[in-house]
Parts: sequence; C-alpha cells; structure tokens
Amino acid sequence: MIDAVVFDFGGVFTRSPFDALDATCVELGLDPAVALSVVFGPYDQDTDHPWHRVERGELSLDEYRAAVLLEAERAGFEMDPMEVLKALASGGTDGGVIREDMVELVREVRGTGRRTALLTNNAVELRALWRPLLPLDELFDVVVDSSEVGIRKPAAAVFELTLRELGGVAPRASVFLDDAPGNVAGAMALGMHAILVTNEYADAMAELRALLASGGDLVRSR
Repeated sequence: MIDAVVFDFGGVFTRSPFDALDATCVELGLDPAVALSVVFGPYDQDTDHPWHRVERGELSLDEYRAAVLLEAERAGFEMDPMEVLKALASGGTDGGVIREDMVELVREVRGTGRRTALLTNNAVELRALWRPLLPLDELFDVVVDSSEVGIRKPAAAVFELTLRELGGVAPRASVFLDDAPGNVAGAMALGMHAILVTNEYADAMAELRALLASGGDLVRSR
C-alpha cells in the first residue's frame, strides 16, 4: 500500500522555473547550454558546483555570484548569474500563480489518511519568496528544504530523511512527484514510486490517482 506522497515545489505547484531560462539566456546574448552549465552545473547530480552548495545552504547568493562570475570569466565570457536567477524566480512563481488543482490533489491525498511531504531544492534567501505561496501547515506533515537540512536532491540521503520525518515510511510505500528527471531517477533508485511532472501536469495527477487506487501495484513510473 502507498502510505505517503512527497511533492516537489517548483514545476509541480507552479510552472517549471526552468521554462523561461533558455529565452532569458538568448536575450542576454548567451549560449543557453554554456550559460546554464555555468550557472547551475549538472543539475541531475549532487556536486560541489556553487549552485549545488547554495541549495545545501553552504553558500550565500552573494558568495555564489562571486564564484560564478570568476568561472564565467575563465570560460571567456561575461555573465552575471543573478540575471539568470531572476528568470528562475519569476518563471517558478509566475507572479504567485499556483496550480490550485494540484493543491486540491494534496487535500484529496490527505483525505485518504495518507501522509504528505514537500521536498524542495531551494536557497536560504528565497524562503520568503516561495513559502507564503502555499498553506504549508495545512497541506503537509513534513516540509524539507534542502538549504535547511544541508542535503539536496537527487542525493538518496534527502529522500531517506523525508521518509524518516514522515514516520519511517518505507520507500516502496511512497510516491514522489518532481519536474526534474534526475530527481525522479534518484527517488526510483531508492525504491520509491516516482512520477515526472511535465507542463502537461494533469497527466501526472492522473498517474498519481491511478497509482493510489491500485495500492501501488502499477508499474513504477518513468
């Protein structure tokens, strides 16, 4: 049986924060592939890239900016990563527009007696931006912010921590929803059911409902 459902924030309750980034890079005269690699590093891994360290609460955004400016200079181009991050923030919150049907889905899950958690990779300085957008105490038994716990997705340890905080839920008795394929793969590697949320997020909602109705007997997701 499925006992708990774990949700990502950006890209699940909002449109994906990465949607606008390619266009922003072009507007800034940057090669999107190169710029995003410098700004975020290999996002499907957990490394010592400055952005990963920000999401683990090890660097401030000011320290991050200085490190990336230096790396960009070494790569032979000028780029202020904060300009790209502005697009990340505006793309992720979309003016504060939340997918209310996804919020209702959380209430639906809780109405079945299952526990729920929010697991987000985030930065210390962004807490005041995203936290007011959802009624966290009403929707989730547990909220895990990577910058608070010092571990970020897709590291297995942050999924294990979340499941412990949910009361020791077994991976096979949990479901995880995220818009980043690397995070979905990390959850599946631990044994969790996992659902990739795309721009057609209604598909993910239907997949979750089907999985919960089946008691977890459906083939695990992508």
